[in-house]
Amino acid sequence: MKKINIKKSLKSFGRVKTWQLLLILVLLLFIYATLLRFDHIKMTDLRTAVITADESGSDEEIANALTELKNFTFSHTVINVVEKNGKSLITFGTGPIYLEHQYERKAEEALNKAEQQASTDENPNGNVFAKAMEVCKPLAIQNGWAWNSQGYLDCMTGEIAKYPTSETIEDTFMATLPPTGLFRYDFVSPIISPTLSGLVAIVCLVLTVVIFIRFITWCVLRLALIFIKK
Repeated sequence: MKKINIKKSLKSFGRVKTWQLLLILVLLLFIYATLLRFDHIKMTDLRTAVITADESGSDEEIANALTELKNFTFSHTVINVVEKNGKSLITFGTGPIYLEHQYERKAEEALNKAEQQASTDENPNGNVFAKAMEVCKPLAIQNGWAWNSQGYLDCMTGEIAKYPTSETIEDTFMATLPPTGLFRYDFVSPIISPTLSGLVAIVCLVLTVVIFIRFITWCVLRLALIFIKK
């Protein structure tokens, strides 16, 4: 019975005209685009939640928001447009996310710790680190420098280098800053996901192949008729 039903289904499908398949394909593409739009909106909401958690200062909230965003992105097809080197690029995923506030908090904690450590070090010039901070902090506020900005780092290392026996302190200062890569996330989504949009994408792909094969077959038959007439 199953074989007979399959044969009947194939025969019924074979009787569907190509223009009808094109109409079905257009309708499915519209549905697919709508589903992708919904997934993109959901991803944007989850990404906004990550940014909001980053501003609030709670590491636990940031971790939970990142987990939700990652799980959703890994299980859905998310098409996104990102800016890179002044150009707009289409990518599958969230695009780069920078936890700037969390980095600034961690960097400030590390700098304060380094300052306390430097104040206890035996140095004939006193607390070199604190002296450098007195010069560079006002400049950072004036110029809008973040803790990881090149201007702030150049200012600190330049001020520390003015004092003798400052190599160890300068090395300590650079070592205490957390790597910026730890605060950058970029989740990539699958091209075809195990969701409704993924199923629609597969059907669209199959219909496209069938229509293409029918078109090639039609072209071959037309050429054959031309040669037969000759």
